[in-house]
Order: sequence, then C-alpha cells, then structure tokens
Amino acid sequence: MTRKPARMYRKIEGQVYTRREYMGGVPACRITQFDTGNLKESFPMRFTLGAEEAAQVRDIALEAARVSAVRVLEKGAPNAFRLKVRRYPHQILREHKMATGAGADRISDGMRRAFGKPVAHAVRAQIGTELLTIYTTPDHAETAKEALRKAAHKLPMPTRLLVSSSP
Repeated sequence: MTRKPARMYRKIEGQVYTRREYMGGVPACRITQFDTGNLKESFPMRFTLGAEEAAQVRDIALEAARVSAVRVLEKGAPNAFRLKVRRYPHQILREHKMATGAGADRISDGMRRAFGKPVAHAVRAQIGTELLTIYTTPDHAETAKEALRKAAHKLPMPTRLLVSSSP
C-alpha cells in the first residue's frame, strides 16, 4: 500500500502569489470574523499570540484557533473580551494533483505544466508576527491566557504569548 505524501504548506518558499484577478477558481477565505466579542468597550489588558518561527499559516488553521479561543472566552469571560485576528490570509496556495493508482501512468503527464490549481489561502508569518490578540479586564487575565494557549495548539508553528496594557 502506498501512502500519499503529506502536503507541506508550512515552509515559506517561492514568490508571493496574491493577485486574484489573474487566476480563476480561488476558494473563499475560511475566516468568518476578524473581530469578535464586545466591540464597543475598550479593555485595559492586551494578550497577543506571536509567531516564534517563520511559517505559512493556512486560513483553516487561523479559523480553528479563533473558534477555540472564542469558546474558552465565552465561558470564562462573557461580554468582557474582544478577540481580533491580526493578519489576513493574502497568500494563495496552489496544488498540483497527481493521479495515483493502477494505470495512472497512462493518464498523468507527470510534472509537465505543473503550475497547480488554487486550493487555499495562507498568512506568511515571520518571527514576531502577531496573529491573534485578546483585549480584556485584569479579572479575566487567566481566561485569556488559557484561550490563547488552546488556540496555539491549532497553529503549525511554535508561538509566544505577549502581555501588555492596551494603548
């Protein structure tokens, strides 16, 4: 039994591929909300999840991290937080799908014209890039830290929690 190779989008390589007007069939961005929680109030504390390594983060991973953090915050600090996704996934990822199995050599062209079709969006995060930010009160600081800890498990690289007072 042959296994399909894992598709690795984590590495940053090649040119940035962002111009949607030149390509057709680009899927929609999977992030549903970039700002969540209580948007009318200003909060004194700011907790940020920053990247410790350069990597590409797919929009699906960012959305999973956001949902995970919001779930923790809504239980522990209802109406006392604001979560902001700090980066928009502009990078468009392409994939060259190869036919596998018996008789695939008669169908496939191999690597000829292997430009690939657009399959997803990603954020190119460098070291120190802020991905998610939670604004809250000092009473809910532990809840915010726990929410970002759980969100970090959904991302494909090591992250760091940065704490500061809101401007």
